[in-house]
Amino acid sequence: MNTFMTTDGTSIYFKDWGTGPIVTFSHGWPLSADAWDAQMLYLVQRGYRVIAHDRRGHGRSSQTWTGNNMHTYADDLAELVEKLDLKEITMVGHSTGGGEVARYIGRHGSERVSKAVLIASVPPIMVKTESNPGGLPKSVFDDIRAGVRNNRAQFFRDLSLSFYGYNKADAEASEGVRDSFWHQGMQSSIVASYDCIEAFSETDFTEDLKKMNIPTLILQGDADQIVPIDDASILSAKLVKGSVLKVIPGAPHGLCTTHADQVNAEILAFLKT
Repeated sequence: MNTFMTTDGTSIYFKDWGTGPIVTFSHGWPLSADAWDAQMLYLVQRGYRVIAHDRRGHGRSSQTWTGNNMHTYADDLAELVEKLDLKEITMVGHSTGGGEVARYIGRHGSERVSKAVLIASVPPIMVKTESNPGGLPKSVFDDIRAGVRNNRAQFFRDLSLSFYGYNKADAEASEGVRDSFWHQGMQSSIVASYDCIEAFSETDFTEDLKKMNIPTLILQGDADQIVPIDDASILSAKLVKGSVLKVIPGAPHGLCTTHADQVNAEILAFLKT
């Protein structure tokens, strides 16, 4: 397996396929790099080098007790970028991974990054605060914490329905997709699963978004039941100067899987601009 050791002794697993212009992928919670299979295969077949890592505590990376926060996630990504000496990167992030990309640029700048794609991403901030009145109440995330703490296996199984929009009356659920979500979620440690809830819900990325001085595509479905689009992509597009906002009608939070053809086409078109 491709792994590298961070400065704090964490083993990070990553995939590195193909040759050509570089695209990195940062996955959502509670998944792994495998969530990007549809995008990575599509792009590597079209002449791109694609790289995706398992966030610490997730997938095949070390199940650490510490570092399950956005600063460290971004620093781990920076160490991967430096280890592989990546340049002129397009960074793609989904959900929590979009926060990771924004925080990377906020902390490490855009010297090595030429473009960014934020897909159904958590910035600017998910939780409701005085400065973010359109956010979700903290009780929503407390319920997620309770689900992870009390019966993580059942919680992930149930969550897959709304994640992919399979709880809609006209939806055709894929049990294989649900099984994959469950398997990836259960690969994560319960510590990382639990701590990451605070990281993705309470981190304020406003200043990070303002520092994104590169071409940025912001992509989300208008049927997202996990990250409300009005308080996420709509606001992010206002904060990232010169960004392009694309909304996919009817797409759920897990649109990289359910609407892979549309997502792939949008990414490829953006890469070619």
